[in-house]
Amino acid sequence: MEKLEYTALGQTVWHGVLANGLNVYVDVRRSYSRQFAFFAARYGGMDLRFRGENGQWLDTPAGVAHFLEHKTFDTEDGNALQRMAANGTDPNAFTSSAMTGYYFDGIQGFEENLRTLLSFVSVPWFTPESVDKEQGIIGQEIRMCEDDPNDEAYYRLLEAMYANHTVRSRVAGTVESISRITADTLYQCHRAFYRPGNMVLCAAGNIDPQRVADIAREVLPEERSTATPTDHGQPEPMRVGERLTRRTMPVSMPLFALGVKGEPAEKGKGLRQRLVAELVCDVLFSPSAPLYNRLYEQGLLNSSFSSFYASGPGYALIMAEGESRDPERVRDEVLKEAVRLASEGIDEELWGRLKKAAYGTMVRHLNSMEDTCIEMAEAHFSGEDYLSFPQVFQSIERADGEALLRAWCVEERTAVSIIDPENS
Repeated sequence: MEKLEYTALGQTVWHGVLANGLNVYVDVRRSYSRQFAFFAARYGGMDLRFRGENGQWLDTPAGVAHFLEHKTFDTEDGNALQRMAANGTDPNAFTSSAMTGYYFDGIQGFEENLRTLLSFVSVPWFTPESVDKEQGIIGQEIRMCEDDPNDEAYYRLLEAMYANHTVRSRVAGTVESISRITADTLYQCHRAFYRPGNMVLCAAGNIDPQRVADIAREVLPEERSTATPTDHGQPEPMRVGERLTRRTMPVSMPLFALGVKGEPAEKGKGLRQRLVAELVCDVLFSPSAPLYNRLYEQGLLNSSFSSFYASGPGYALIMAEGESRDPERVRDEVLKEAVRLASEGIDEELWGRLKKAAYGTMVRHLNSMEDTCIEMAEAHFSGEDYLSFPQVFQSIERADGEALLRAWCVEERTAVSIIDPENS
């Protein structure tokens, strides 16, 4: 294990690569009483097509990664979730567009729980009967999401923005797509993606880094493996597919999701692009921003408004969402303000204040072992070091934000998804 010192943050992380290809990161925190472990696969809802063991490309239904997350807790001896909870820890899991992660948080039994986590994730056990039962459970979850106006606005926006890239696919799939998932499908995808060379283990707390690596070495397969090749669709044009999509649902006032399509970050520059894009979100949409205050005073926005940057292999976007009596006008005002800022420049005092606040927020998030481990895992899959963000922040200038505004915030790259009240 190699010791990595982050003096600007006062953090010490140990990193090693096992013979089977698994990367292990341990964030040592001697003063902490709790321990956290996160075991993640480079496999998410957008990974519908991949190269199999025989070298041929295989296509799978939407929703397999999420379905697999649900079923992975099942073991031949029972349910690992219940076993870990009985051992004094709080286990859980999630699936995003690009990653599936399993984790636990507790104050006792760390080594035993780590063995359980690594074991049930790496040793699959599915039966046709249990898969059929899970289809009904996940089908209900999908219907609930389809009835959620915010979820619907979000996914309809992605479908409008992206013509080819599989980020447009719903992570949980559809009721129709999951009906085509079988036990064989799950085993096939588990073999492809749940192998050490396609995974990462991040742990934090008052723990021994070498013991973490030793346990992983003992429990996981010895055979060396690498990342699984995936295909996310034909080359994606920078122009959005549709500029406007809308439907009616039982909401009290219109809600919307506004998206700006950006270029995927160059290799090794994803963290920097993220920080620049998040600062641009603050310049446009934070309560400190002139635009936000103007729209708020005009009654076009309320406190439900928020924004974020999202990215993954082959895509990047800025999104803002909330309620408005006139979402299309909000879109037009955003584009007008972006043009003004790109030409006149971002106010220097505002930029400096937002940059300091953003840096402070990231430093505070390091107090959360969960946030830190997940961020380290995501950065690892992107080939970057998350804890290098202080140095990256220092390199960012106002001109970087203005260049992003100029390139991204244009009409042909912007789309809005609107959910209107049924009786409007």
